[in-house]
Amino acid sequence: MDQTQLLKGVLDLAVLAVVQDEDGYGYDIVRRLREGGLAEVGDASVYGTLRRLYAAGALTSYVVPSESGPHRKYYGITPIGREQLARQRDDWHAFATTLDGLLAGPAAPAPARGASA
Repeated sequence: MDQTQLLKGVLDLAVLAVVQDEDGYGYDIVRRLREGGLAEVGDASVYGTLRRLYAAGALTSYVVPSESGPHRKYYGITPIGREQLARQRDDWHAFATTLDGLLAGPAAPAPARGASA
């Protein structure tokens, strides 16, 4: 299945999930997403998501000088971001449960009361 369309709806959630325990700079976050199984995630999509989450107050950022290249802009999750992550995680679980039910097909009808097997 092409993940591109699925990623559009869950990229905020995925980015918040990978920075919840450890801050990261842009390409590091892309790498973590890919290593986590989102191989088709695009660099530009992640950078746009980081900018949008930062503007919304879900992420904080700071610059760390680098001796071997340009300075790196790190992103960390804020309390607003943690609330958003929790809310979106709950939404995702509810959605996945619903979709799993649809994919499983109709449930077998329950036996009539008083019927013996």
